[in-house]
Amino acid sequence: MKKQTFKVQNVKCAGCANTLTTKLAGEFGEIEVNLEVMPREITLEIEDTKTPLLREALKSLGYPMVGEELGFVEHTTAQAKSFVSCAIGKFEVAKS
Repeated sequence: MKKQTFKVQNVKCAGCANTLTTKLAGEFGEIEVNLEVMPREITLEIEDTKTPLLREALKSLGYPMVGEELGFVEHTTAQAKSFVSCAIGKFEVAKS
């Protein structure tokens, strides 16, 4: 495994970052989210063979990788999912 960084769409705030780190931790381990750059970046230890799984997991949460080819419906769905994921992440941060 090697440390890799990926640019991710639709990440807006700490709530989004919390969703990414908690929802992906079980399958991908510790994930760092850089909110200081645009587009946002995630960094994690990952094998190249697991990158397609990460790509799909991110898309399912509404945070596709930059460069991901999405049609209109997929793009709109990703934005809606990221909005919900963000709200859930903010709620979980507030509870802690």
